[in-house]
Amino acid sequence: MRTKRNRAAREAGFTLIEVMVVVIILGILAATIIPQFGQTVQNAKVTRAKGDIQTLENALERYYLNMSRYPSSEEGLRVLVEAPQGEAAREWSGPYVKQLPPDPWGNPYAYRAPGTKGLNRPYDLWSRGADGADGGEGEAMDLSSWTEEKKQQG
Repeated sequence: MRTKRNRAAREAGFTLIEVMVVVIILGILAATIIPQFGQTVQNAKVTRAKGDIQTLENALERYYLNMSRYPSSEEGLRVLVEAPQGEAAREWSGPYVKQLPPDPWGNPYAYRAPGTKGLNRPYDLWSRGADGADGGEGEAMDLSSWTEEKKQQG
């Protein structure tokens, strides 16, 4: 009776070969699927940055309607959340956004007024991309209000 029990216990487990085959199959699946998730994450960050830029542009337009001007480069985007100093504080009807979001890569959005890149735009608004520096290609590509403007006109 003991021999039947011992034989059944030995036959119930997996062999080393079977375990290795399963691990190899899981490795092949992971190697083909994981890179696709990386691109999906990058695409989601780009989409979020474009949405943030559009939201900030809308807030800048509301600011312009109340103040009859766009913020200066020195004031930056912070005047969309906090009232400017001095006389201008009386006309300010903000906050125009609840908070200034960082771009998807954790960097602040860049703002310059008057604009130098846009087509007849009084300001430039952009994210410096994954590398946090101006310019770049691929994941490090800048995302900007003037790039989106050209796509809409073209």
